[in-house]
Amino acid sequence: MGAMMMSRNYDAESAATFMISVAAELAGMHAQTLRTYDRLGLVTPQRTSGGGRRYSTRDVELLREIQRLSQEEGVNLAGIKRIIDLSNQVDALQQRVRELQADLDAAAQRRSGELVPVPRTSALVVWQPRRKRNAD
Repeated sequence: MGAMMMSRNYDAESAATFMISVAAELAGMHAQTLRTYDRLGLVTPQRTSGGGRRYSTRDVELLREIQRLSQEEGVNLAGIKRIIDLSNQVDALQQRVRELQADLDAAAQRRSGELVPVPRTSALVVWQPRRKRNAD
């Protein structure tokens, strides 16, 4: 299961939307199954101003993945919901890691290659070992 398939970020690829009957046909499912999946929160299509469901290309891919997990892997709907939720969390965390890495890279460039700023000083430190105490 690809992370891209689970992502809810919409871009040009997912800009096209389909009525429920078309999405059901594309996914190889009955429209009532899509309504059930929407009610369970497995797939959340966009809504028209009149309340009609509009499924994106990504939604249709997700529906196919749900069907595969259910039929080929034997995962129940609660398990599929958990897989989708965890996949979305992984996607969000990976995006956050990329953002933090970009921040670190930018900070490193600003500091001339130093990851941690080190104060520069010309002080000289002289160390001498402690003298042993004489036992009385």
